[in-house]
Amino acid sequence: MDTRRRVVLRGSLGVMAAAMAIGAGVLTPRAVLAAWPEMAFGAKNMGASLKELFGANAITESDAVTIKVPDIAENGAVVPVAISSSLAGVQSVSILVEGNPTPLAAFFKLGKGAGGSISTRVKMGKTSNVVAVVQANGKLYSARKQVKVTVGGCGG
Repeated sequence: MDTRRRVVLRGSLGVMAAAMAIGAGVLTPRAVLAAWPEMAFGAKNMGASLKELFGANAITESDAVTIKVPDIAENGAVVPVAISSSLAGVQSVSILVEGNPTPLAAFFKLGKGAGGSISTRVKMGKTSNVVAVVQANGKLYSARKQVKVTVGGCGG
């Protein structure tokens, strides 16, 4: 009972300290949030997104990258995607949807020692390829799969 009380008290003090720092202007919400590649997410094509993320857009198709998405997505607003890689030294995993107005759907920067797999849901406006790009040891590897969308999720 006493340990739960201490945990609650410690958590409450931490929240109050953060709130006071924000109120005093010491911490701003923008400074607290992680940096994100805004230009890459706003790019209008895959090449531009990759250039913004990695400084290059040369990717190599690889059997070491596996993408799992449904063949047919009944609702393009919520398409499940799972990416895994057997490559060593995975630094990041990106998901791009070729047919979307802004192709970069997700970008995950992984810490040292993290496994090279992620799963999430993305929006798809129309039938197109979903491309997984894995950065490992400074090189880009990819896999792609076409998904047929019956009801669009990006305003379609």
